[in-house]
Amino acid sequence: MPSSLHSAATRLLCRRLVDARKAAGMTQTAAAGALGWPQPRLSDIERRQRRIDIIELLAIARVYRRPLSYFVDDLPIN
Repeated sequence: MPSSLHSAATRLLCRRLVDARKAAGMTQTAAAGALGWPQPRLSDIERRQRRIDIIELLAIARVYRRPLSYFVDDLPIN
């Protein structure tokens, strides 16, 4: 079974994460600082090197001022 890190849903989610961060006018460093995370953690999530859990996703949604639905609606889950 292929890793979920390489799934179409994860690719789309990570694209939405990057787009939302950029739309918020934030660099990875600024976003990570607002989240209280080290910058490599956010980088690894955006590059699909690390899974994101729901609590992390909620925190990101708040910092980027997006509803959770922005990130998860219509993901191609099998």
